[in-house]
Amino acid sequence: MLPGRLALVTVAVLATVSVPARAATIRVTIDKLAFSPASVSAKVGDTVEWVNKDALAHTATARNGDFDVALPPSKTVSSALKKAGMVEYYCRFHPNMKATLTIAP
Repeated sequence: MLPGRLALVTVAVLATVSVPARAATIRVTIDKLAFSPASVSAKVGDTVEWVNKDALAHTATARNGDFDVALPPSKTVSSALKKAGMVEYYCRFHPNMKATLTIAP
């Protein structure tokens, strides 16, 4: 094969290779007994980074049972999203703290 032709074949092969999308990190902050943002969108495989800025312990507990994340005071905890759907979640210690997470496939 000629060097020029080899370069064209290499470029053609590389152009057809798909690069997988990178997972995103979504940050949800807890401050003054509230989740912020109160509504967030993500995709399966993304990571939620829960940042508790309060001096109190909290949880991020899915009403459908998909997750229950313990959030110690002034700490950050990460969890990967494994299932698509709209999830309402709350804090078990402070049930008035509510938010939603919409997870696309």
